[in-house]
Amino acid sequence: MEKHTIKGAAGTAIGIPILFTLLLSLFAESVSATPDYGNCEVSGQRGSVKLQTVIPGALSVRPVLPAPGWWNGDSPDTIKDGFEYCMAANMAYRAGLDRVIVVNRSFAQVITGQATGFDIALSEITITEERKKVVNFTEPYFDSDQGILVKAGTHIDKDNIKNMRLAAEQSTTTLQFIMDSIKPTEPPKVFASVAGMYAALAAGQVDAVLFDTPNVLTRAKESNGLFKVVGRYDMGERWGGMVNKDSPNLAAFNKLIKELRTDGTLERLTNKYLTPNLGMDPAKLPVFTL
Repeated sequence: MEKHTIKGAAGTAIGIPILFTLLLSLFAESVSATPDYGNCEVSGQRGSVKLQTVIPGALSVRPVLPAPGWWNGDSPDTIKDGFEYCMAANMAYRAGLDRVIVVNRSFAQVITGQATGFDIALSEITITEERKKVVNFTEPYFDSDQGILVKAGTHIDKDNIKNMRLAAEQSTTTLQFIMDSIKPTEPPKVFASVAGMYAALAAGQVDAVLFDTPNVLTRAKESNGLFKVVGRYDMGERWGGMVNKDSPNLAAFNKLIKELRTDGTLERLTNKYLTPNLGMDPAKLPVFTL
């Protein structure tokens, strides 16, 4: 059989199989370079902000999972939209980056500045002065308080909550609030993950979970009547993006968040991803006083 050849740039002969391999490689590179923002709508001026990212061409973001409405999906590989995911997608687009990479990092390590390998954490993280000592926070992008999630049929109020078995995630402001302000008769159960708290509540190992109100409202709505949010504590909390102290991107992230708020992007994301998932207006929940 006659072997066909094609001359390369330097005049050397390239066999058809080799040429085919080269073409496949070039095609793969072009595909991988195609911008991918999941199911999010992106807007604004592409490339208007410069970020130095741990992975070239991508914004690596640390979420907290599960967080329906904020990060829609069961694992980093399946998440394609949600308030914080699409917030990150808009940041990436405006920074001239092609995609968002969702990474898993321990919340305890992230909040103490010990985690690496991500550009920003968007994990419903409350801004506190104590945390600012070891990490940097962006401009706030959401106001929140703490909701009280119980199994349906559980009677709980501002008085008897002190006698309940309460659950909170480790290293959170909620845990500190329970110990310092609610002061239950039994020390709160501390969990390394949100999923662990919900599983313990379903199994009857704890009586109530205290966590960010939008999150517990979403969990209650998805529980098919198993869970109910009975009230909330107004702690005046605000959430911000979090970066390590050595991050060169804080000013750029602040600029991006201000733009997203001013041009209505954050409001649109709220209306699209949060409001339908909550099942009710959080403001109508009774406020528990101390």
